[in-house]
Amino acid sequence: MSTQPKTQRITELTQKLSGLEEQKNQINAEAAEWAGKRDELNEQFRSLRTEITELKNERDTLNAKVKELKQQREKAKEEICTKIEEIKKSRNEIGVYSKKKPQKSRQILQKELESIEWKIQTTPLSLQEDRELVEKVKQLETQLGIYKKLEELNQKILELQAETKTSKINNTVWHQKLTDNAQKSQETHKKMLQKIEDSKGLKTEADNFHKLFVQTREKIKPIQSEFLRISDKIKQLKGEVQEAEEKKRKEGEQILREKLEKQAREKLKRGEKLTWEEFQLLAEKGMATQD
Repeated sequence: MSTQPKTQRITELTQKLSGLEEQKNQINAEAAEWAGKRDELNEQFRSLRTEITELKNERDTLNAKVKELKQQREKAKEEICTKIEEIKKSRNEIGVYSKKKPQKSRQILQKELESIEWKIQTTPLSLQEDRELVEKVKQLETQLGIYKKLEELNQKILELQAETKTSKINNTVWHQKLTDNAQKSQETHKKMLQKIEDSKGLKTEADNFHKLFVQTREKIKPIQSEFLRISDKIKQLKGEVQEAEEKKRKEGEQILREKLEKQAREKLKRGEKLTWEEFQLLAEKGMATQD
């Protein structure tokens, strides 16, 4: 039986395999293109997420600073209000003490006090005179105490006014810093939101490319199945061809063996000398017959 049809079929199927292999390579190249674009976008997405995290941390730091500055500003406001109230209170006290202020000046009262104290220390006095002078000293000290209290209150007001001015300056500085940080926080938050939107767009686009990649890879499955089917068929046909050729070879050997055997027997009948191969062939045949 001729093996040519099967050999021809093997050639045809092998050509089909080449075509399928080419299709697989084209599909794999297309899938690799989608995967490359997907991976590139995913890398950009990861980079954006890092930037978003950094912006979030920066915004949170700015917000914490804004909160701290607000607290400092509020504290400064409270201190200013407290100092203003103390100034008002001191002024009210000045008003009260001003009404009690002696008609004589502080300098005159001080001279009188010093004169009396000198007299007490240097002049012999009767008990009555001493008591009168001591009483006079108390009165003068009380009157001078009013001047001292007014001086202390005025000094206190000056100090409070200076502190209030400093607090107002600090408050202005903190308010400006607060405004600057709040503005930076808003700008950073806006950048972060934009990055988030950009990252969503990138992720969607990357997911779409991944879908294309999966869809493209799905196209290979039927081709791969057909490739395996044809490969199995080629293997089967090659086995059949090899089996047929082996059978044909054995049949040819058997025919040749029988022909040589016949020739050897005829030579033997004619008394001709046999070759070693002919002798061995007849000997084997004889042994087979004996068995």
